[in-house]
Amino acid sequence: MSEEQFAGAFIHAVDMAVEDLFDATNFVLQHAQEWNIDTRHIVANGSSAGAVTVLQAEHAICNGTYQVADKLPAGFNYAGIISFAGAIFVPDGEVTWAKTPCPIMMLHGDADLQVPYDRLIFGNMGFYGAKSIAETLETANYPYYFYKFDNYGHEIASDPMQDNKEDVLWFLHTLVRDKKPYQVFKEQKEIGRPEVKKDFGFQDYVKGNFDR
Repeated sequence: MSEEQFAGAFIHAVDMAVEDLFDATNFVLQHAQEWNIDTRHIVANGSSAGAVTVLQAEHAICNGTYQVADKLPAGFNYAGIISFAGAIFVPDGEVTWAKTPCPIMMLHGDADLQVPYDRLIFGNMGFYGAKSIAETLETANYPYYFYKFDNYGHEIASDPMQDNKEDVLWFLHTLVRDKKPYQVFKEQKEIGRPEVKKDFGFQDYVKGNFDR
């Protein structure tokens, strides 16, 4: 698969996923009174492809892409985003924030072969993982919680849902509910865990996702 073929297929898939999330969110908003939902405290959470979707959605809201105005009420944003091994795909540049994003929590292994932990650049396009996203939030003084897992791969898309519940609850209570302007970086290293390959290229990610 060429870089161009991959990019075209990937953009199409991500577009559909984000639109589905916005449609689902709008459905919840329309039934908020009936279901007794506080629309100021809606959090979007996903793992792997779902994590890409929620991060991409927040990036779209902040930058006015994906026809956000046609899908969500004016001024709406999520109260928080939680990403288990996710990334943001930018077809023509880098991750930027035209508006202030909601608090974002990202958990990611630095040896992930399915979703880049840092960044994957090809042509003018880029796929930006937790490390790169956190750097943009750090620079812009936006709140975030970034949890790095040394020498872990894509299992971080699922394992922390059980193993790191307290971290997630802390994020929800402190950055989302209490709106504390914190930037948190946490790193987990397992003593004796072998060092593994981390410098992946484009074809490595293609094989990692399609040759399993």
